[in-house]
This record gives sequence, C-alpha cells and structure tokens, in this order.
Amino acid sequence: MYLLDKATQLTVDRSTLTDLYAYPPAPGLDGRCHLVANMVTSLDGAAMVGGVSGALGGDGDHEIFELLRELCDVVLVGSGTVIGEDYGPIGGDSDTDTAPRLAMVSGSLSIDPAQGSVAAPTTVIMTCASAPEENRRRLLDAGATLVDCGETEVELPLVLSALADRGRTRVLCEGGPGLLANLYAADLVDSLCVTIGPAVVGGSAGRITHGPDGAPARQMRRAHVLADDEGYLFTKWVRA
Repeated sequence: MYLLDKATQLTVDRSTLTDLYAYPPAPGLDGRCHLVANMVTSLDGAAMVGGVSGALGGDGDHEIFELLRELCDVVLVGSGTVIGEDYGPIGGDSDTDTAPRLAMVSGSLSIDPAQGSVAAPTTVIMTCASAPEENRRRLLDAGATLVDCGETEVELPLVLSALADRGRTRVLCEGGPGLLANLYAADLVDSLCVTIGPAVVGGSAGRITHGPDGAPARQMRRAHVLADDEGYLFTKWVRA
C-alpha cells in the first residue's frame, strides 16, 4: 500500500497504517463518542453489487476493514446490513469483554431471532419504545439484548450516549446507506473512510448514503489517500 503525497508514493507498513486510522487519544472524556464510518464504492458510485458491498472490495480493503475493527470499541450497523451481509457475532463470549461488540440499529425489530449475531452476548440491539411488542418479545425470548433509544423512533444521539455510558466510545459505523445518511443528518460523523474500487458497475445500485432530500451538506477535509497495486484508492476524510 502507498501513501499518495502529490507526485510521491510512500510505502506504508502496518504500524504506519495503524497510525493513519487511529482514533484520537482518550475519546469519551468529553462525554461523547468518536464515530468513524467505513464504506466502499465503485468508480461510478455504486455502494453494492448484487445487494452486498463485499463484492466491491479487494485485499487492501479487507486489511483496512479488519484494522478499523481492531481499533474500535463497537461496530454500529443497521439491521438491514446485518441481514444482507449475514453478520456473525463480533467480539468474545462476554458482554464485559474489551473486544469490539456489535450494536445493531432497528426501529421495527423485524429481525429473525435465528440470525447469527442476534442472541450473542456481545450484541446489543438499539431500538425504540414503540417497536412492535410481538417482535420485541420474540427477540428477548431468543436471548437478545435490547436498548430503547427514543420513544417513537431510534434517536441516534441517544444511541451514541448509550454506547458512551457503556465505555464504548470508539465507534465504527459500517452502514448501511440509510443509517449513514441519518448519522450525517444528525452531524454525528467525525471521519469517513471510503475505499474506491477500480470498477464501473452501472445498474441501479445506490450510493453510500441514502436518505430524504433536504438534509444539510456536511463538509469534510481530506486526511489522506492511499493506493495499492490492484488499483484501489483508500481515502480518509475528517470534519472540515
């Protein structure tokens, strides 16, 4: 992997890569989480191929994906992405383990209790008080952990507050596009890591964010651009 600095290419080792993607020291001291989003896209802006994002990535993207998981305290993801990408449990066997855990966002709780990550002790489902009682009971009976973050809808600031209360202040969002759009609308994203794959996909695939029109634009500042020999670009953007 190479760091692109104007016309110069600088080889990046694992230690340097870790420094480039590290969270700021001691996030949470101000009572808030530091949220990093990680997404992949094609050259023409497609966020998925065949309904999943994994098909867009390569070896370098997988390396950064795994590194970002190593650096975070919690992986925040929408339930649709959990189902579509078939997420398994994240972290160890205990909810007190310091390894990253999975926080799944679902207002409707329309999740199959048999889905691999639902009942894991390291998974928490962030929902709202008005979620259908039948769905709530079915998941609780399966052993799921539910946390209400709002009355009639999942309020993302309350989600991050709940994670901060649990000491999970290094948050990694892996999508999907709807969740990321809502996080941006609430101005909760501190940095955005985007892998750009060397493919043109076409079709009707959506972008890495997808939400209602009218949300304010959020300006970002380029932190770095990396490249590899397979033609991928790995970019990091931070609050302007």
